[in-house]
Amino acid sequence: MLYSFRLLIDIQAKPAIEPATWQCRIKVATSLQNYMNFTLHVRLICILCLLCGTTAIAQQVDSARPAVPDTSHGGTIVRMQALAKKMAKESTDDFATDKAAAVQTRLFAEMQKTMQKAGAYLKHGIDTSDAIRQLAAIDRNFIIASDGVLVNKGSAQTFRNLTASSKIITELLSKSNVLKNKFAAYHADLTTFRYQLDSLADDPQLFKLPNDSASIVKYFKHIVVVAHQLRPVDRSLRLASDNVQNIVDSISMNNLKLQTALEEIAVYQKQMAVHTFARDFDDIWGPRGSYRPFDEILAQAKAKGGLTLLFYVQNNAGLLTLLVLLIIASFVYIRSLKIIYIQNQLLTDDFEGQLVLRYPLFSALLIIISLMQFAFWSPPFILSVIFWTICCISLIILFKKFITRYWMNVWVIMVMLFLIATTDNLILQASRIERWLMMAIAIAGIITGTVVVWKGKRNELREKWIVISIGLMTFTELAAFTANLFGRYNLSKSLMIAGYLNVVVAILFLWVVRLINEGLFLAFNVYTRQDKRLFYINFDKVGKKIHPVFYILLVVGWGVLIGRNFAGFEYLAKPLSEFFNIDRTIGDYTFSINKLLLFISIMIASVIISKIVSFFASDNHLSADKDKDGGKAGLGSWVLLIRITILTLGLFLAIAAAGIPLDRITIVLGALGVGIGFGLQTLVNNLVSGLIIAFEKPVNVGDIVDVDGQGGTMKSIGFRSSVIATWDGADLVMPNGDLLNSHLVNWSLAGNRKRVSITIGIAYHSDLNKARELLTEILGNDDRIMKIPAPFVQYEQFGSSAIDVKIFFWARQLKDAGAIKSDLIVSINVLFNANGIAIPFPQQDIYLHNPGETDQ
Repeated sequence: MLYSFRLLIDIQAKPAIEPATWQCRIKVATSLQNYMNFTLHVRLICILCLLCGTTAIAQQVDSARPAVPDTSHGGTIVRMQALAKKMAKESTDDFATDKAAAVQTRLFAEMQKTMQKAGAYLKHGIDTSDAIRQLAAIDRNFIIASDGVLVNKGSAQTFRNLTASSKIITELLSKSNVLKNKFAAYHADLTTFRYQLDSLADDPQLFKLPNDSASIVKYFKHIVVVAHQLRPVDRSLRLASDNVQNIVDSISMNNLKLQTALEEIAVYQKQMAVHTFARDFDDIWGPRGSYRPFDEILAQAKAKGGLTLLFYVQNNAGLLTLLVLLIIASFVYIRSLKIIYIQNQLLTDDFEGQLVLRYPLFSALLIIISLMQFAFWSPPFILSVIFWTICCISLIILFKKFITRYWMNVWVIMVMLFLIATTDNLILQASRIERWLMMAIAIAGIITGTVVVWKGKRNELREKWIVISIGLMTFTELAAFTANLFGRYNLSKSLMIAGYLNVVVAILFLWVVRLINEGLFLAFNVYTRQDKRLFYINFDKVGKKIHPVFYILLVVGWGVLIGRNFAGFEYLAKPLSEFFNIDRTIGDYTFSINKLLLFISIMIASVIISKIVSFFASDNHLSADKDKDGGKAGLGSWVLLIRITILTLGLFLAIAAAGIPLDRITIVLGALGVGIGFGLQTLVNNLVSGLIIAFEKPVNVGDIVDVDGQGGTMKSIGFRSSVIATWDGADLVMPNGDLLNSHLVNWSLAGNRKRVSITIGIAYHSDLNKARELLTEILGNDDRIMKIPAPFVQYEQFGSSAIDVKIFFWARQLKDAGAIKSDLIVSINVLFNANGIAIPFPQQDIYLHNPGETDQ
């Protein structure tokens, strides 16, 4: 411990005894100095004796001593051995003293360094006042959470009240544990600093005195200075450590209180789940029982609902941000799809089969929120109500003037009753007033459902399943009315909200599936360039009939949302959750089914996203647009890089989410390297060539190319191979390595233009200048021919039958080169005939010579 330094500090604090103490120390130091001087002289004498010889040493020693009758030679040797031992001991002591001095210097330096660190740590230490405020806030929130559950209980507990209190207290316990861990770590750091200083101050070498008086005085001065510096740091460390320990103890007691409350609530929840059909109150016409004033119940529900929503939003801010981003992305895409349909006059007035395009924002809200609500694990009921309300309002706006007035009125009534029921479900504690309100809501549902089922205009329904859900709602509301009548409050409330939720969720999900189906079908109609089989979906059937898989998913989601409202749902779902979350071991690797499913899900999502990018981003939407821009794709080969990036990020994210150790990845990469070395060179060559094509871009998607005499349009650039749509109508699949190594002609790099030449023969007697003028006029009148560089006419040579003239011109579009050449040949022939310019055909004159006839 630091007792020695503290003692020195205490001595310094008493100035009355300091002079005497220092005088005594100086006298002792002077005596030690004289002794050391004498020892030094003796050492010098001994060294001279050893140099001069044993005899001379003996004589000098004998002459310096009184006469002793000793004539033996052995006595001299004994005295010399004793003297050597004494000198060796003195030398060892000197070495130990020097070593101690070096250690003392190091210890003093380390103490100075540790004190500086401790001072800086204390200066930027933890804010205890903020912790006290947080503890006070936790206590206030605990009072809100325990109201109606641990205090002011009333006659019976309610399921919603227990659930809300459990979520709030769980969050408070989490915050308290974070605070405790923070202060515990700070206290551990303070303890570490004190231990380091104690261990340095208690080192035995620190208290070994030097041999001379001057060094002793300097030593004591140094150690007093260090002790003076250590005193405030040590006091601050002890004070801070005590304060932090007190806060940690307070937090621990608070945690114990919160944990006890959670355990008590868990007991209530288990009892309620086991006794689902048990009576909670007397019959509706029986005695009132112990109820709180209704205004207090409303205030308590408001406070708890606000806390649960606040805590959940704070903990799931990232997921909510993702929800907003997906809504924005969906809105942008649906809006762009609508613009394409408007520009090409494909949008119908009644939006039949195109409802998703009517209001892109509300379609995006309905689709994304309906699907993303399953990503929020155990959300507070008030957040679910917000999600459902937004979806209902969006669907009402989409339905306006799209469905018949009768079913529109039915849907609006259902939504209103649903919102009233959900508002009642936000009330957490039971009262006689609420029980009568619940009966009124149930009766309204029974009457509405009965009328719709028996007298509804089913022939006007677009989704026949809606009638089934309305019938189920009628039966559920009847059961809720009966349960409430006979005092089964919790069961009645769960049945009441489940009945209305059943109808609303069923209608929302049916139309979400329909809108998604329409979106896929409408996208297929305008995105024509990419392969339709890219998603393994028969787009010809999409939009005409919904796949049964969608209905299966709809029923599963419907069951999950309905089941959340019953007390036994969590206990039934808990074994399934444990099955997926329990850790399993294979060799040294520990995994869970949940992590494996998460890994697979992330990889599947990455593949789907990459395919979506490939399908949509590489297309120019409509053939009319393609004609205008020459078939040039927007992103082209950048799509490959984007897909690779998406898949790579998905792989790393999946590995991180699944918790796969990096050493396992290293083993896999090593095995992959061996495989590459033995037999995968060609595959790796094609993959690397694909990357080179993507970065260097010698060819792009949509380019017109000629590869070893095989011409066509670049259809796609994949990881291993690329596809060229040839002029003959076939698709040429070429490995990327072969494509990169072949003689590739890319007509599109120069802007899809091509120089064309035509050779014509003109008769020798024709007017060549006029012929040039006619040809120049024809070339200038064709808008498909570029004016810069200008076309020109060149006379080549005197042929056997005609004068050869060659026409050179640049076609604006490569695809028009053949048509331009054909049209020019026709025009030139017509114009030359009209102006008397002959185009001779090859001919030879044969002269027959008969010598006999000549002689006659």
